[in-house]
Amino acid sequence: MSETRSAQAASVIRHADVLIVGGGLSGTMLAAQLLRQPGERQILVIEPRSELGRGEAYSAVELGHTLNGNAARMSVDPDNADDLTQWLTEYIAAGGWPESDQQHVPVSELFPPRGIFGLYAQQRLAEAQAHSHSTIEHIRAEVIDLQVDECSTRLTLDNGQQLRGAFAVLATGMFPATRTPQTTSSGLNAATVDPWDVEAMTQLDSQSTVLIIGSGLTMVDAVVSLEQAGHRGPIEIFSRHGLLPHVRRQPPGWADFLAEDHALCSPRQLVREVRRQCHAALDQDVDWQAPLDTVRAHIGRLWSQASEREKRQFVRHVRPWWESHHHRSPPLSAELVARLHGEGRLRIHAASFKGVESSASGEVRILLRRRGEQQTTLVTGAALINSSGIEYDWRRVDRPLPRQLLARGLIQPGPLALGIAAHVSGAVLDVDGHVSQRLFAMGPPLRGMWWESTAVTDVASQAKALAARLAM
Repeated sequence: MSETRSAQAASVIRHADVLIVGGGLSGTMLAAQLLRQPGERQILVIEPRSELGRGEAYSAVELGHTLNGNAARMSVDPDNADDLTQWLTEYIAAGGWPESDQQHVPVSELFPPRGIFGLYAQQRLAEAQAHSHSTIEHIRAEVIDLQVDECSTRLTLDNGQQLRGAFAVLATGMFPATRTPQTTSSGLNAATVDPWDVEAMTQLDSQSTVLIIGSGLTMVDAVVSLEQAGHRGPIEIFSRHGLLPHVRRQPPGWADFLAEDHALCSPRQLVREVRRQCHAALDQDVDWQAPLDTVRAHIGRLWSQASEREKRQFVRHVRPWWESHHHRSPPLSAELVARLHGEGRLRIHAASFKGVESSASGEVRILLRRRGEQQTTLVTGAALINSSGIEYDWRRVDRPLPRQLLARGLIQPGPLALGIAAHVSGAVLDVDGHVSQRLFAMGPPLRGMWWESTAVTDVASQAKALAARLAM
């Protein structure tokens, strides 16, 4: 019966104006912006999940899994920075999220749960659809191949169906290193517990030792999950540099020193001046996060004008500190991590992960090399959580679509193999460097172009610009 349906699907080619590959936050914001464009067009969003607007990041259901930015920083409307604050005010007034009063701050400073933010994105998409002459449809499937000719793009889905559109957009979001299949050679995937799977964590002995690989924001979520699952045992965290995310605070304004001095461009110059500005802030009893937050608006410019050598210097020497200082933890989650660390239950180690050893006893055994040591160390625990972050190198992502795009020469790796190469308009560059007239990308796939291409405000701006380009 299923073979018959697949054959029928393969025999019919559906047509649309725009095909959006991926229906997480990136694809949803692009769809909403396209719906707001004048004229009529048909939009198909291909997303295997049952809902648009959530992706992996905003599918979390636990209230403890919150955004790492407050409401004032997370609007999906590039023309209204207060959009989430306004929506959240109405949502809370209508009885939603009664736990919000526990944060004791204005609505603009609240850190909403990821699941509620996903609902916000969905409602904004529904509103755009209700006032549009265009149509949108969610195709629940995975794109496994893509072809481009002079007049159109053609997608092949995992159910055998084919879609043809004037344009296709790669809004694939992030490929988590946590579960990318290439790690199975070390046995990592088979051994790990999902960082957001609270139900699975309830099956652990509450006093057992849990090992975590990676110390970024996914680790913070994993610790929250363990706490909500009732785990009260030791948590051992291992990461290459042993850095924890700083807590996000609400600092006062600070002079935009990079806007005043465009001569600051190399990583060394930037780091030196940022340190000077932060020390100046502390001397005035101002939070050091104030001057650091002004850097965010200039990252795209600084990254795009840097030489490849300077980019490599940044990635090798500055990136770990940039990540821990800029990608900060929401306050309640940071308080939990700090409390467990103070109690001695949570410990952070600077060590590189080297593999998993099989064990007949049911315990997890991992090999590590601690910083400053040459030999590997065997560490055991009852469970392992891989929070090692995102895989940006598409050559290492073992999914059908990236493999096919690379094999066909339709894409090439971006700078430093971060995402894929593209023109500033989002038009993808093929293996020969030609700018595609039909295939575009947005969001995390453009990490190599802009460095920061994952934040909500960044993606919202890209969505607006790309929608205007596709509607021409």
